Amino acid sequence: MKLFFHKLTHWEYWPFQIVYIPIYFLWAYYSIKAKSIFFFNASNPTIKNGGFMMESKKQIYNLIPKKYYPKTELVKAGTSIDDISKVLEDAGIKYPFIAKPDIGLRGSAVKKIETPDDLKRYSERAHFDFIVQDLIPYENEIGVFYVRYPHEKNGRITGIVAKEFLIITGNGVNTIEELIKENPRYELQLKVLEQEYGSKLHTVLPVSEKVNLVPYGNHARGAKFIDGSHWITPKLTDTFNEMCMQIPGFHFGRLDIMYGSFEDLEKGKNFSVVELNGAASEPTHIYDPKHSLLFAWKELARHITYMYEISVANHKLGFPYLEHKVGMKEYRLHQKQNQKIINFQ
Repeated sequence: MKLFFHKLTHWEYWPFQIVYIPIYFLWAYYSIKAKSIFFFNASNPTIKNGGFMMESKKQIYNLIPKKYYPKTELVKAGTSIDDISKVLEDAGIKYPFIAKPDIGLRGSAVKKIETPDDLKRYSERAHFDFIVQDLIPYENEIGVFYVRYPHEKNGRITGIVAKEFLIITGNGVNTIEELIKENPRYELQLKVLEQEYGSKLHTVLPVSEKVNLVPYGNHARGAKFIDGSHWITPKLTDTFNEMCMQIPGFHFGRLDIMYGSFEDLEKGKNFSVVELNGAASEPTHIYDPKHSLLFAWKELARHITYMYEISVANHKLGFPYLEHKVGMKEYRLHQKQNQKIINFQ
């Protein structure tokens, strides 16, 4: 009951289908104006479906200069463990590393792979193509929303979200599970953590010892999102313009970034792109617990308006919207892909 009321009184946990109810009407309005419900296809012309559905992470990485992201390789579903090990060896990717679906679902099935046994278990359960990726050495993570109209030489940062990982600190008395239960945000992840850590959750942590239970900043996996939009500076904007202008056809989306210090990030040093998300990107700074649902609706409407206007501008330059029949086929494929990832859990 405690967790039920916590979710009920914190809209950030509500199903997105409910949160987005007013936005559906705005989408319908823009679809009528564009004469296509799939207008988003033109928002990022070089990314499949604009990055809204069925987009390959590996194909997106291929658009980004290699210096900006960690070593990343694609593994096809059904690849033998020996062949995967060869891929890792050839790429120079060492344990521990990250494995995640090539076509993702809100951070689901993202795992830190510590040992060859972990990799074997992951590959046997993954009935989908997945990516193996070097572990990024930086501790901090933010999401930076970037928007650039086709006629503009420079874009803008429209929002920043900072992320607090699911980290517990030992006191020499309580077990990991007991420490998790002290925080409702963490306790909501307990079932998943039990599957991942098993009996390790009954371990008593020494005083001041910290454990990061989920080493990636995903809201669905317990990370706390904090609105960091006040960090936007001309210097930071210049850094992201320099990088994003090197990504062909990228106009609208969120870059998830890991970095050392904010000062270095402003200078374009000591950071790495975790992922680039296209038309399906949310301005995730809305999930800061301090924000109201009304604030979230305003920000969602603002960003969907950006996407619509960019799509229309690109359409006038000759980039097509998805045909309705093709779009519906892609949507059904997307639903099937999501089910594969859900079944992985």
